[in-house]
Amino acid sequence: MVFKLIACEVFYREVCLCVATSPHRVDLEFTEKNAHERSDFLRSLVQSKIDAAESGSVAYDAILLGFGLCGNGVLGAAATKTPIVLPRAHDCCTIFLGSRQAFKEHFSDNPSLPFSSVGYMERGGTWIHDASAIQAPGLDNNPRSTAYPPNGYSRTAAQKYDEYAALYGAENAKYIMETLTASRQNNQIVFIDVPELSHLGFAEKAKAEAEASGREFVQLPGDMRLIRNLVHGNWDAEEFLVLKPGQKVAGVYDWDEIVRAEDNA
Repeated sequence: MVFKLIACEVFYREVCLCVATSPHRVDLEFTEKNAHERSDFLRSLVQSKIDAAESGSVAYDAILLGFGLCGNGVLGAAATKTPIVLPRAHDCCTIFLGSRQAFKEHFSDNPSLPFSSVGYMERGGTWIHDASAIQAPGLDNNPRSTAYPPNGYSRTAAQKYDEYAALYGAENAKYIMETLTASRQNNQIVFIDVPELSHLGFAEKAKAEAEASGREFVQLPGDMRLIRNLVHGNWDAEEFLVLKPGQKVAGVYDWDEIVRAEDNA
């Protein structure tokens, strides 16, 4: 089979390693790391690359997305004639760890704990992923709401909460707000060390950076299994969402399903 993979460049080394052993042809295209900081821009960028892949000269058997839900950066992604496949992941942290179970184990108390990896350290202007830097489209300047939600957010946060609640329901809104704000309340930085890349020495560099900024350094083992299964075509429904042509990505914002398919009206 022939796949098109559109992925964030933070996965560049891991993707290339896995594609090299894939039984399928995989054409690669990467987006800049900093694109995830503006989810509206990332959504537009990903969709434009999907559209370009479908209109090109190659008839792809599937378009693969190397992203998590990523602050709604892939929300609404759709293709008209090609299946789309993406991991059930909140963000790239899950993908680096190799499973959403590992993400839940290490990050359930703080889903947006700052973390780093080889790709984060060698690409872009910042060496960590910090969810608090992600811009939620149409929310920061929305004066619609002045009511405070029951969990004590500031007035600006209350506006965001109300908007998310209107879109996704109160429980999902609470989860999203906790994800976007929790990283500000923790002094740890996590480095996810993929064993195949340990020899590059980036864990040691990350530790030095963390200690220089007075933050606690935590190192976790990474696993390329999700990336490998994505590009090898092993799409277990528990771990991957497969969209039929005409369906779009919808967010669930829980610990298990995370994303689902909806008809693209």
